[in-house]
Amino acid sequence: MADLFIHRAPKTSAVLPFYVTAALFFFGWSILLFLSASELTGHHFNPHILAIVHAVVLGWGTMIIFGAAYQLIPVLCEQDLFSYRLAFVSFLFLTAGSLIIVWCFWNFWTGNLLITGGSLVVIAGCCYLYNVCVTIIRSANSTRYQYFIISSAIWFVLTATAGLLLAINLTYNFIPRNHMDMLKLHAHAGILGWFMQLICGVGAKLIPMFVLGKVKNDRLLHFSLAFQNLGLVLFMVHGYFRQIDAGTWGYVLLVLIGIGLWFVYIGQAIRTRIRKKIDLLMKQAIYSLYIPVFALISLGLTYLLSDTKWVTLYGTFVFLGWITGLVIGKTFKTLPFIVWNNRYKDVHGDARIPLPKNLYKEHLIRLQTYFFVFALLLLCIAIVVNREGLLQFASAIWVILAALYCYNVGTVVFHQSKVKP
Repeated sequence: MADLFIHRAPKTSAVLPFYVTAALFFFGWSILLFLSASELTGHHFNPHILAIVHAVVLGWGTMIIFGAAYQLIPVLCEQDLFSYRLAFVSFLFLTAGSLIIVWCFWNFWTGNLLITGGSLVVIAGCCYLYNVCVTIIRSANSTRYQYFIISSAIWFVLTATAGLLLAINLTYNFIPRNHMDMLKLHAHAGILGWFMQLICGVGAKLIPMFVLGKVKNDRLLHFSLAFQNLGLVLFMVHGYFRQIDAGTWGYVLLVLIGIGLWFVYIGQAIRTRIRKKIDLLMKQAIYSLYIPVFALISLGLTYLLSDTKWVTLYGTFVFLGWITGLVIGKTFKTLPFIVWNNRYKDVHGDARIPLPKNLYKEHLIRLQTYFFVFALLLLCIAIVVNREGLLQFASAIWVILAALYCYNVGTVVFHQSKVKP
């Protein structure tokens, strides 16, 4: 497996820029969160909150996912990435589009500049989808992991296109539906279609591989993907042509069944694992998978209670808890190998070289894990009790966490070769 990783790893230029830019976005949105902490107590349709959400989703989560996907897909498919140049083009479009969108929302500019930013993100998504699809189609091996990856890429393009149409609608008002309802559909297409399905596909491959677990019944993944897509499509159709009401919970249940089947698959891998001791990074990634349970509870409270703080709490669990927790945990499972492979893959003989895990500072990994848990819990408590001072303090912890993360990423990226005879 290690040999496969080395020989199928893509060029550094196709992957590394995504990680570096995502780290900078992490630090950037944490500062924006600190500056807007008091606004978390208000309605979520707020220029500053929208800017932060899109910075988290596009500049942070999606940026890392693009980079990680370009690294992992050649390994999963045992096939070289179709185009490294197209991968870098998608990076340029995604970066430019994300910056423009965040800037426009922060200043609440709803004209042509916002539409331009949305268009750039759609183009980036199309580049990513084409690159991924061609790479997978050329692969001699067909697996269910690949279907998850293709499906999630399609959902990203659909989500980005819906976002672009909503941006146009803010200026020209052509969509014959309530804008806020369409915003909910846009958000959940991204959460359940893009993020959830990609996490399911990649996680179904990587988690058993890292813990050395084995699952014989991979048909669970087939049914998982089918239920997730069926439920999500029906949810979107019902929400658009009618409205998001109690009738949509049946479709949500279908999605939850699909996710539950995936958890059964992962549970079997963990129970049969050979590697009994799981490292801190893998623990953080696995525990982050349970955060959507709290998000679901918060979502239920939004239907029972009119206070907008439950919507804010739901978004906090999804974007700052689930997505951010997974990204932080997986960064140092993938980034060190990228740099290590670039520095040492041609080293032969008896030369002593560091392992990928030696490229980062392990004590900072523990520290940032503690800060993540503390920052998330404190922010959630502050939102529930509605205390501006506590919100400000919790946001400051997020800035410290982002600084630690950026420093550790920089330590890996700027690692110098250390070959000892």
